Amino acid sequence: MNILIVFHSTYGHMYRMAQAAAEGARETGADVEIKRVPEILSADIIEAMGATEAQKQMADVPVATPEDLVRADGIIFGVPTRFGNMVGQMRMFLDSTGPQWASGALVGKVGSVMSSTATQHGGQESTILSTHTTLLHHGMVVVGLPYAFQGQTTIEEVSGGSPYGASTITGGDGSRLPSDNELAGARYQGRHVAQIAGKLAG
Repeated sequence: MNILIVFHSTYGHMYRMAQAAAEGARETGADVEIKRVPEILSADIIEAMGATEAQKQMADVPVATPEDLVRADGIIFGVPTRFGNMVGQMRMFLDSTGPQWASGALVGKVGSVMSSTATQHGGQESTILSTHTTLLHHGMVVVGLPYAFQGQTTIEEVSGGSPYGASTITGGDGSRLPSDNELAGARYQGRHVAQIAGKLAG
């Protein structure tokens, strides 16, 4: 079973969530790859955003291509939010998958989405749901984060997570790291996606 996690991350939050999802998927015995979408911002803009160091820490992560999606049985997309929608880097990557759409190469594959926002109500759910639209156009089997992961119901702490997918809150300056509960949600989602992909391939 091959699980691919494709993400974009400016300050490293979605990379941490991707790593947690990979841990969960590997618990099922799946082979897991983590890749990032191509960066479109220039180095000076990244520096002005204060993200240079975080980008250096992710520099060794391979860059994804549309062909990578074809080889996977299940794909988890790590999609940060910009103004309630997916980040432009992920939009450009998904817009490059026209040949895969035309050939039906992703039909029947499991697709799942995680997200991040600066604030509690910054668009995590709308970003995940709007990304689902692209997955459905590809004919993918959309998988979320079921309420069997009870961490998403907590009211004891500020936490991301919804039945649509795991998520994290970063803080306006990116200083808040994913909490244990948010990472647990990502881990659960990774395991859940791998299990369903295995059943469909069965």
